[in-house]
Amino acid sequence: MRKFSVVVCLVISFLIIYFLQVNVFSVFTIAGVKPNMFVIFILFIGLFANQCLGITFGVMVGLILDLLYGKVIGITAVMLCIIGYLGAYFDKNFSKENKFTIIIMGAGATVLFELGVYFMNSIILNFETEYWYLAKILLIEVVYNILLTIICYPIMQKMGYIMDRTFKKNNILTRYF
Repeated sequence: MRKFSVVVCLVISFLIIYFLQVNVFSVFTIAGVKPNMFVIFILFIGLFANQCLGITFGVMVGLILDLLYGKVIGITAVMLCIIGYLGAYFDKNFSKENKFTIIIMGAGATVLFELGVYFMNSIILNFETEYWYLAKILLIEVVYNILLTIICYPIMQKMGYIMDRTFKKNNILTRYF
């Protein structure tokens, strides 16, 4: 029952992030670039829930976004699936307690996602890559995602510990004595 309620909260979080992406961040762009909070969201799920949920949500969110915005169905789903997997990998190898570590993970995930989507689209749609344009957009989006991660970190951490206790029974910090 508790896992179901956490998944429902994640679905509601997806809807809130989608609303913010479409309505708020479309207006508040930096040089025409808006953040990609879905990358941070999927990374967050992979970090705090588990690998299966991170990958599942990555694919589902990616397919929804591809159906709504994508020119090629599946590219966003593949990249968000990779981000969900990396979140679980980072959970095993790095500390989630340090805000700086989370910021670096978010920046790296943003770079990986955007480069992957851009290069896969360039191969499939056969367009010429523009490296300076890509670098400019990538830099702005990484800075924007870092700022939003810093702002949202307290909420992410609080929700993350709830997910950690729910999905990872073997965590020493969440054992019941």
